[in-house]
Amino acid sequence: MNFYDELRQYDWTGIEREILRRTPADVERALGAGALTMDDFMSLVSPAAEPFVEEMARKAHRLTVRRFGRIIGMFAPLYVSNVCTNRCVYCGFNAGNSVERRTLSVEQAVHEGRAINALGFRHLLLVCGEAPRIVTMEYLTGITERLRSLFGSLAVEIFPLSTEEYERLIAAGVDGLTVFQETYNESVYKEVHPKGRKSDFGWRLETPTRGGWAGFRKIGLGALLGLTDWRTESFFLALHARWLMKNFWKSQVSFSFPRLRPAAGAFQPPCPVSDLNMVQMMTALRLLLPDAGLTLSTRESADLRDHLIPLGITSMSAGSHTEPGGYAERSEAEAQFKIADERSPAAVAAVIREKGYEPVWKDWDAAFLHRNAPAAVNTDCGERGRPCGSP
Repeated sequence: MNFYDELRQYDWTGIEREILRRTPADVERALGAGALTMDDFMSLVSPAAEPFVEEMARKAHRLTVRRFGRIIGMFAPLYVSNVCTNRCVYCGFNAGNSVERRTLSVEQAVHEGRAINALGFRHLLLVCGEAPRIVTMEYLTGITERLRSLFGSLAVEIFPLSTEEYERLIAAGVDGLTVFQETYNESVYKEVHPKGRKSDFGWRLETPTRGGWAGFRKIGLGALLGLTDWRTESFFLALHARWLMKNFWKSQVSFSFPRLRPAAGAFQPPCPVSDLNMVQMMTALRLLLPDAGLTLSTRESADLRDHLIPLGITSMSAGSHTEPGGYAERSEAEAQFKIADERSPAAVAAVIREKGYEPVWKDWDAAFLHRNAPAAVNTDCGERGRPCGSP
C-alpha cells in the first residue's frame, strides 16, 4: 500500500490542462454539489472560480463553524537545529549557505520549551534540518521525554524516518507528524532538491504513509507555494490527503499553506501565489474535505492572518522563532525563513477573540489515550475556564 502508485496514475500536464479549461458553469455545479469529488475540486481551483471566491469563503466559513465551532488552536514551533545536509535551493538551512549553525543541547531545548510553555502554549512543534548524525533518535527522544510533561501535544516536523523510528517517537510522547512534500511535480522536485537524502522523491512522498503505519494521531501535509502552478499542486495535495484519510482513518489530516518567504540564498519563487489565490486554495480544500484541519503560520502578514481567521482556519502559530532557540534567550543562528507576523502570542489571541473566536491553547492530552485515565474537564485552554471546544 503506497501513495506513489496512486500518484503515477495521473499526468501533471493533463491535470493542469483540465483545470484551465473549466468554465463558470462548472464552478456553479461544484458549489451546488453535496459531497465534492476531485472533479468538482478542479473546478474550484480553476481560473474560472476566481469571481466565486467570496461565495466559496462564505460556504467554507459555515462549514468550518459547523464542524469545528469557533475555535482556533494555538501552537508554537521550536527549532532545535539548523544543521542540514540537504541543498534545497529555497531554504535558509541549505548546506551550501554560509550561515551561523546551531544545535540546541537537550537541556537548552528543554529551557526553550519552558519559555514557550510560559507564553501559554500547550501544543509544541519540534523542527530541525536533516542531519541524522547530529539530530539522532536518542537526541529527539531525550527532548520529547523531557518536554511531554509541559505540553499536552507534541508534534514533529523533521526529516523523514522509518516506521519503526516513528514508533519510537510516539512511545516518547509525540502524537503528531508534519511533513511537506514541497512539490508533487517530480521533475521540479528534482531541480530544487539537487543533493542530499531529500532528493529522493519517493522516500519523501511516502513519509506520511509510514507515519500512518506508526499510528500518529495527527498527520499534517503541505506544498511549498511558489515552486510550481498552485492550482495543479493543490489537486495532488488534495489527492494525497484523501488517500491518507481512506487508509488511516484514525489519524486526523491537516493542511498547511507555506508560501515561500525570504531566506538565506536569495531564492526567488518562480510561481508566486497571490492572496486571492491562497484564499481560493484554502476554501476549496475546506469544501472538499470538511473534517481536515487548516493551519496558518507566521509566514503570512498580520493583516492577512486576521482576515483569514473566519475562512476555515483551525490552528495558528504565534510569536514564532524559525532559528534554533530564540524564546528563552536571543539566538544568532540562521533562521529557516523570515516570519511576517511578529506579534506576541497574547496579541494574536486578542485578535482571535475580537473576531468572535476562542483561542485554544490545549485541546488534547496524551492521557486521553489511556483507558483508565479519569475523566477530566480541561480548564487550561481558554481564559474562561470552559472545556476545550465548548461553544
